[in-house]
Amino acid sequence: MLDRKFLVLPLLFMVLFSSPSLTSAKEDWQDASSRKALYLKTAAITGVPWTLIAGCDQYAHNIAALRIGDARRDTYLDTPFHPIEWTGIPAPDAQNKNALLLSFFGGTGRDGNGDGLAERANPEDRLFSIAEKIAEAGPGEQNHRIGLWQIYHRGKAVEMIETYAAIFAAFNTVDLSGHCFPLPLGANYDYESTWGARRGWGGLRIHEGTDLFANYGTPVFASAYGVIEMIGWNKYGGWRIGLRDIEGNYHYYAHLNGYAPRIHRGTVTAPGETIGYVGSSGYGPRGTMGKFPPHLHYGFYKDNGRTEFSIDPYPYLRAWERQTLQKKKQTSRIY
Repeated sequence: MLDRKFLVLPLLFMVLFSSPSLTSAKEDWQDASSRKALYLKTAAITGVPWTLIAGCDQYAHNIAALRIGDARRDTYLDTPFHPIEWTGIPAPDAQNKNALLLSFFGGTGRDGNGDGLAERANPEDRLFSIAEKIAEAGPGEQNHRIGLWQIYHRGKAVEMIETYAAIFAAFNTVDLSGHCFPLPLGANYDYESTWGARRGWGGLRIHEGTDLFANYGTPVFASAYGVIEMIGWNKYGGWRIGLRDIEGNYHYYAHLNGYAPRIHRGTVTAPGETIGYVGSSGYGPRGTMGKFPPHLHYGFYKDNGRTEFSIDPYPYLRAWERQTLQKKKQTSRIY
């Protein structure tokens, strides 16, 4: 059987010289179409699905945006959020002082654009290095999962990357920004900031969310592009849903009266899609209802690459409420 490298080389040269030059990829990295083109190119060379490569990149971007405090896609290029070792012989004439002629001494950084350099700050080199490392574990979903584990050494990272890949696959694009208020704007609802308030049922604790009071049966919407990560009964939250969005945030919808028909674990969602209905479930064994007025408990959690933590969702809810109203007005003017 031929070595995989001999099969890949002709394809590598074909992609490099038949497609537009991507050597300036860092400058174009903000553009979604440019990112997808690079994911597709890397997938063609390595055999790793473009959605999985995009998932790795999205994971690194999300964590960098949270830790660095800047959502630009070039901010994390010189940080360890893509865990690839860049050790070798420095390139003396390269503009980038971190560029290597070749990656030696255990380094896994690779030359992805054929310029003879392995550049830590070059998106092509970085993505190619990640994809090559995944491909070393072998073809197929299970082997790719093993490859991801060998890179990140964190089960949650593997799970989130596969979640992002599923979202990209469902919509066939990486341009998935946008949010939606979780309740219909025309519904009878009211809410205020209650994050951090004292709660006593089941033991003294703080309230990790915002309560949106509404009538029984009011539709509850997905707030973002995401995947249903958890669904079912919890003695505190009753019938609840956990949704992981494309930015790595975890949205927790609790005290529901029921679920929308097609919703199950693994369902891919879009902003504004109905996922459940307002109720008063929880605070007891399975099926407990009516211990408090009907409302949606909305929790919002972030992941920093090490742990997940609760933050106040109230400012986000107010922003999404305004954005949803503005979008509704714009749509009504068009029609």
